[in-house]
Order: sequence, then structure tokens, then C-alpha cells
Amino acid sequence: MKRTRKARRAPPAAVPSARTPRGAAGASAAGFELAELRQLIRLVQRTGIGELEVASGGRSVRISAAGATTFAGAPPAAPAARPAAAAADGASAAGAAPAPTSNLKAITSPMVGTFYRAPAPDADPFVEMGDVVDLGQTVCIIEAMKLMNEIEAEFKGKVVQVLVENAQPVEFGQKLILVEPV
Repeated sequence: MKRTRKARRAPPAAVPSARTPRGAAGASAAGFELAELRQLIRLVQRTGIGELEVASGGRSVRISAAGATTFAGAPPAAPAARPAAAAADGASAAGAAPAPTSNLKAITSPMVGTFYRAPAPDADPFVEMGDVVDLGQTVCIIEAMKLMNEIEAEFKGKVVQVLVENAQPVEFGQKLILVEPV
């Protein structure tokens, strides 16, 4: 008589609940070990990306920096601040970097989106280096979810440096333009 083996079903992946101790060995979510999950979270934080989805060997996990969801009692991932890159060709950052001891103020991004210096691709920029901006004057546009949001100056001053290149993605709170108050 021929013996046949029954295929064993793999047990469902253990999903730790809020009651799972942080240091529990072997705890996993969707088949990923906690060490792997922590490494992926650090990757999202370090790079500043909004969301990461990984699928491997029948396992999948999605990590989003935008949500406030916690996993196994861990704090939510905060988006990492990215340093503003100066233009290599000097197009948007022409001139020397401002003195670190000066009283410069920054116009920052109130949202995540795409930075635009002008209202249209063929139009002149809202502001150039050396221009004096008034309170409430539009200095740039940030496109977020197909909406064009005009960013206004919160104080009067002289534009010293534009820190972001046209059509580049920006993060919440990222410095866009340095202004010397007048």
C-alpha cells in the first residue's frame, strides 16, 4: 500500500497585538521579523519617503510615514527632514551662502508637494534673489494633490537665497526661501 503525505498548511502569520512585549522573540507581522520591520521603518525615516511597500516570498508589509498608526506599541514613524540641496549650476541659488550669524528668516513649506517658482513654465519667477517681498506677497507655488497652493511671505524682507530648485518635491516644514527682514 502506497503512503501519501498530506500537505501541511502553514500556520497563519502571527500579528503581535498591543499586548505583545516589545522584546518578544519570534514576533512577526505578515511573516516579517520585528528586526526587519524596524530596519524598514528606519529606511522610511532616513530617506523621507512617504510610503514603502515590500513584498517578498509571499509576505508583504506597507509602512507609511504619513499615518499615525502604531505597531506593537512602537511610536509612529516621523518623516525625516531632508537638507535642502543647493543648485549645482547656481540657477536658483546664485551667489554665496549667507553668513551663519545673520538674522535671516526662512519661508517654509506648509505641506508636502512640488515647488514651483513661477505661475507657468514660460512665466517669470514670483521672486528673484535681491527682490524685496511684502507681507502677503506670493513667493512660490506648491502643488499638492493637483491643487496649486500659493505660498505668501509672512514678513517683509529681501530675498537672499532660493533653497529649492523649480519642480522639485518638498517636505512639510522644509525651508524654501531665505529672506533678510527689512
